[in-house]
Amino acid sequence: MRRTVLVLAVMAITVAAQEKRTEGPSNEKAQKTYREAMDYLHRRMIVQAFESFKKADKQDAGHCLACQKQIIRYGMELGEWKATEQAAEEVVAEAQGPKETALAHYQFGMILLTEGVNRREKGDVLNRAHEEIKKALEAVPNFPNAVLADGRILAHLKQDDGAKARFQQFVDMKPENTPERERALRYIAQPELARARTVPPFAVTTLDGQRISLDELQGKVVLIDFWATWCGPCQAALPHLKEIVKKFQGEPLVVISISVDKDESKWKKFVTENEMTWPQYFDGGFEGSVARAFEVHAIPHTFTVDADGVLQDENVGDAALEGKLKKLVKRAREVQAAAPQSS
Repeated sequence: MRRTVLVLAVMAITVAAQEKRTEGPSNEKAQKTYREAMDYLHRRMIVQAFESFKKADKQDAGHCLACQKQIIRYGMELGEWKATEQAAEEVVAEAQGPKETALAHYQFGMILLTEGVNRREKGDVLNRAHEEIKKALEAVPNFPNAVLADGRILAHLKQDDGAKARFQQFVDMKPENTPERERALRYIAQPELARARTVPPFAVTTLDGQRISLDELQGKVVLIDFWATWCGPCQAALPHLKEIVKKFQGEPLVVISISVDKDESKWKKFVTENEMTWPQYFDGGFEGSVARAFEVHAIPHTFTVDADGVLQDENVGDAALEGKLKKLVKRAREVQAAAPQSS
């Protein structure tokens, strides 16, 4: 399972806010080591690159923001939490002004949240995450993402009342009908969902003009399928996917296909010719908003979300999904049957 998607998105946001100062190390030895690290990256030698970025930052006396950016990114991928934390602390120390300070503390808090969840250390690490987010909000009180993050941290700490208060605060800050607001509303109703493995919230308008929001599909199983017309394995998997759509017709299952094609007219023609009658969305490539949120880099790539909104399965390539879907759909029927009794 990948590292939390949200945190890697945070890395991009926070580093982008500091790009003006990201010029690499000033120390001559550190500059050479940094170039070596970048060369390792180009050759996909991640471990060696990571170690060289650490060395370059040390040679630069902990002032190399470009090094810290890479240490954080690849340290999280490798589970090297000590080095990642140190780099985040250095970013905080170098931050200038309220906005940059808030972003730095937010980044550090999200790193600690991910570390706590992945290492299952629910106590000290998560309490430290909470403190970092509080510092971010002290610097910039109107910071919706930090409010939402604090809600998630409190939920993981089993402080559900505090978590609900934060989620409500976030809801009050966001306009209606936004995917993030809809997700927060679900967290208020189900704080346990904030502790579960989930996929990013999103809303799309499909080829037939239908607006679909993931969090409005509560009570249904959702199969999210990333594909493209030019992808041979996707074409090979298409009969299997069509069989699933046909077999589960009328059941609490929604299949959403998200294309990473760049040629929209070719995509529309392919969908029509191949009678792909279920919801279809054109994301415009791997850099599309949904593909980026899900960190999709290879296709076919599927995500299976259960009736409670919890991620149950993720597969790259044509996978045997039917058995898993049968169990999840059965559970969804039970949830739907029980809903009227509890209302």
